[in-house]
Amino acid sequence: MAGAIVRSAIATRLDGFTIDEAYHIAAGVSYVRYADFRINPEHPPLVKLWVGSLISTTGFQLSSIRQFTDKRDERNFTEEDVYLNNDFNSVQRRARIAMWTLNGLLLAALAFAVRRTFGPGVALGTLLFLAIDPTVGAHLPVVMTDLPVSLLSGTAIVLAVSAFQNWAWRDLIACSIALGLALATKHSAPIFFIFVVLIGAILALVRPDSRSQNSRFSRLAKVSAVAVGALMILWGLYLFRFAESSTGREVFNRPLADKIADVRSPVYRFVLNAMTSSHVVPRAYIWGFADTIRAGLEGRVEPIRAFGRAYIGTAPRYFFPAMIALKLPIGLSVLVVVGLFMFFARRLPSEQTIGFAIVLAASVLFLLVLALGSTYGGIRHALPVVVFLATFGGLAVQMALSSDSKLLKGFVAAALVAAAASALPAMRPWEYFNEIIGGTKNGYLYFSDEGVDLGQRAKELADYYHRVLEPSGEIPIVFYGPIAESEERALGVDWLGRDEKRDETRLGSQIFSGTVLMDARFLGKFPFWDSSSLLDTVPSARFGNLVVLRGKCACGAILAPGPYEDAVSKIYAEKPDLEGAEQLLRESLALDPSPFFVHIELGNVCLKRGSRDCALHAYSDALQRVRDDAELQRSIDEQIKRVSSEPLGQVPELRDPFLE
Repeated sequence: MAGAIVRSAIATRLDGFTIDEAYHIAAGVSYVRYADFRINPEHPPLVKLWVGSLISTTGFQLSSIRQFTDKRDERNFTEEDVYLNNDFNSVQRRARIAMWTLNGLLLAALAFAVRRTFGPGVALGTLLFLAIDPTVGAHLPVVMTDLPVSLLSGTAIVLAVSAFQNWAWRDLIACSIALGLALATKHSAPIFFIFVVLIGAILALVRPDSRSQNSRFSRLAKVSAVAVGALMILWGLYLFRFAESSTGREVFNRPLADKIADVRSPVYRFVLNAMTSSHVVPRAYIWGFADTIRAGLEGRVEPIRAFGRAYIGTAPRYFFPAMIALKLPIGLSVLVVVGLFMFFARRLPSEQTIGFAIVLAASVLFLLVLALGSTYGGIRHALPVVVFLATFGGLAVQMALSSDSKLLKGFVAAALVAAAASALPAMRPWEYFNEIIGGTKNGYLYFSDEGVDLGQRAKELADYYHRVLEPSGEIPIVFYGPIAESEERALGVDWLGRDEKRDETRLGSQIFSGTVLMDARFLGKFPFWDSSSLLDTVPSARFGNLVVLRGKCACGAILAPGPYEDAVSKIYAEKPDLEGAEQLLRESLALDPSPFFVHIELGNVCLKRGSRDCALHAYSDALQRVRDDAELQRSIDEQIKRVSSEPLGQVPELRDPFLE
C-alpha cells in the first residue's frame, strides 16, 4: 500500500487538476462551513466532506453562498474560488494528501475484507494487482469519486460473501458500513446496494439453517438490517436532513422537478418521483440520481471516438470490456484469466467457489448496466469491475503460493513482472494504454473518452506558453480538453477569445495562422466540431496528449466551441446577458453550423427575447441537424409547433442537451 502511494506521488507529481476537482473541493468546503448541500449535488457528499474538512481547517477563502441559475453558473463560482481566490497549488497539495489518506484507508479496508473472506494469499495478490495498475495509481490522489466508490463497493461485496454465509453480526455490520459509505460516494453504488440485498435474500431462503436463531425469517431480518444500516449512514452524511439547505426550501441550480423532467424514460421518472414523495433518501441525493440517470444511463450529447470511429454519447456495447482489456497491463489480465480458470475448473473449496461466484456476478451485472449508458467516462466508470477482477488476480497469486507446481509459480511471477515492467515506468498513468494498441502514445488515435485525458497537462500548457509564445506576444488558440477559463487566468495564459474586441477579426475567420494548443483526443472525425483535417499535421511539440500545432489551418471547428461556451456562461450567469449571448452563438454557428444544440440554445435566447421568427428559424436548423435520435427530433418538432401557434410567454425553453 505504501509503495502504491509513493508510486502514485512520483508518477502524478506534474498533474494539474482534473475537470471535477475544483468543483468537488469548493463544494466540500461549503458543506463543512454552511451545512448546505446545494453545490454539486450530482455527487453524494463523502469525498467532498473528507477533503473539504481538511481544506477548510487549513485555510480556504470561500465566497458567500448564493442561488445559482444552472450548473455552469455553479461551476464558474466554485472554479473562481479555487483558482482565483486561493493559491490553487496549495489547495491541490492539501487535497492530494487528503485523497491519498482516504484511498489508502479504503485499500486497507478492502485488503482486510478479502483476507477475512478469501484468505491472506488472495488479499496480498489483490493489493499487488491494484498497486501495479496505472489507472488506480492515477486516481489515488484526485478528488473524484470513481476510485473510492470502487474500493467501497468491492469491500461491501466481499464482506457480503462472509456475512451471508456465517450470518455473524460483525460481518453484517461491516458490510452495512461499507455499503452505506459507497452509497454516500457515488450514484453508481445503488446497483451494488440492490445486488447485496438480493444476494442476501437468496442465500437466506436457499440455504436455511435448522437452528431457530438462523431461521429464514431471522436471516431475512438481518439482510434488512444491513440495508437499513447502509441507508442510515447515507442519511447521517446529509446530517439526517431531507432538504439540502437548513432553510428547508429548494435551492438547487435547477429545480428537482425540472431535473426529473429532463429524464426521458417514464420508468426512471416514476422511480425518481416515488423516491421524492417517500423521502427514502435526502433530496440532494435524488437530484444527483436524476443527473446520473440522464447523463450516465440515457447518454450525453457528446462526441466520442471509440476504436477509431465516431459516436455521439455511447459507443458499442462491448466498449467497457474492451476498455478494461486495453487499460489493464497485459500481465494483470493474464492473472485474471488464471484466476477465472481456477474458478471455472472448480479448483477451489466450496465456500470460496460461492464467494467468487458472487464477485463475478457483481462484475457482470455492473458491466451490463454500463453497456446501457454513456461511454464518455471511459475506464474510470468501469473501475468497480477492475477491483472485482483484482480479486481473481489475487486468487491466481494464492494458487501459485500454495501450489507445488513450479510451472504455475513461474507463470504467475512472470505475469506480475511483465505487468510491473509495463506499468510502473509510466509517468502520467492516467494516459496509460497497454501494448495491444501500441502503448500510451497511440491511445488518442482510437479513443477520446475521459480515460485518455482529463485536463491534467494544464501546467505544461502554461509553461510552454510562458517560455515560447509569451515572449513574442503570440496569442494561441487553446483547445485543451475541459480546462476552465479561471484556471487559464490563474496560470497566466492568454488565449484567442479572451478579449472579444481585440480578437474579433481573427475569431471571425475560418482560416487561422499561428499556434494551436490542443488536446490530442479531439483530433479525428466527429459528428460536430470536427477537427479531422488536423489529424495528419505533425505537432511541433507534444506533452503526452497535449499537442502543439503551428502554421496555417482551417480551424473553424476548433474556434466554434469557445463562443458557445462563453454564450452559455452569459445565459446562465447571475445576471444574464441575452444580447451578448445571441451574438456569441451566431459567431459560433458561423464558424461551424453542425452542432444542433447550439441552434437550440440560440432558439431559447430568441424565445426569451420575444423574437418568434428568430426562434423558429433556430429550432428548424436544430431539427435538420439532429442525427439518429427520434426522441430529440420529436421534442424539437413539438417546440416548433408551440412557438408557431402559442403566445411566446407561455412556451418554455427547450433544454439544451449538451448542458447535461
